Amino acid sequence: MIEMDAIQKRIIEEVADLHEVPEGAYNFRANSQLAGRNTTANIDIVSKDDGSGIDIKIKPGTKNESVHIPVVVSASGLKETVYNDFYIGENSDVVIVAGCGIHNCGNQDSEHDGIHRFYVGKGAKCRYVEKHYGSGDGEGKRILNPGTEVYMEEDSSMEMEMVQIKGVDSTVRTTTAKLAAGARLVVRERLMTHGDQTAESVYRVELNGEGSSADVVSRSVARDRSWQKFDACITGNAPSSGHTECDSIIMDEGKILAVPSLEANCVDSMLVHEAAIGKIAGEQLVKLMTLGLTETEAEEQIINGFLK
Repeated sequence: MIEMDAIQKRIIEEVADLHEVPEGAYNFRANSQLAGRNTTANIDIVSKDDGSGIDIKIKPGTKNESVHIPVVVSASGLKETVYNDFYIGENSDVVIVAGCGIHNCGNQDSEHDGIHRFYVGKGAKCRYVEKHYGSGDGEGKRILNPGTEVYMEEDSSMEMEMVQIKGVDSTVRTTTAKLAAGARLVVRERLMTHGDQTAESVYRVELNGEGSSADVVSRSVARDRSWQKFDACITGNAPSSGHTECDSIIMDEGKILAVPSLEANCVDSMLVHEAAIGKIAGEQLVKLMTLGLTETEAEEQIINGFLK
């Protein structure tokens, strides 16, 4: 294990909301090295034999426990791919906090690609929070390409909060999910790009069991010359319900492409999609400016409220 410096600790605060070592299970990773690990009686964290990542094993019936697995990259030119597998036991109820921050002050690109696979047991509940953040004044890019695979057994539930608000130059986020009978998936994505940043979000959800449901909602803001793409497809293979929504604010010279789609392979699948892209309404700005805010301050207030 290694001791983290001040920059790395600040990044940990940004991506995991940690100001001190958390209670419960955790695995800290900094510049491809283990920076700290703790397990509990109900949650075990084991390094993979080939060194490619970790296995997180949560015992059946585990309640009110958490796992923190933040990653920090502060070395310019570092590129890595990590595979983390989560085995969430039957009837457990846990919170998993992940996230990656890249601080790049050099002229080489830094990249972290985290592949997370979730095996959610029958009747289990999981809340998953993933935050991405970039900082540093170097010319090298900050690149994050997360991949998430979710396999949900009967009557399980998973809530996913995916957040990227600042500093990531390029990202392709790919999420796939397969739901058995009675399983429920909720995804809330919040995204902001600026400068020349690009961001692509891809969601593929299969409702394979009777009574399964999915609700995938993205809120995003594209500023300056940045580009975004939201590509979501929900497939109903059984009597089920699905909803996907993209709600975006476009500013300056930003560009946004929304591609919501549905595929019904069962007469009793009920699927809905929505998409809206537009600029900040003038009357909203005027209302806030009459309260004493400048136009820039009014825009920031509107954006902050929109992305909450």
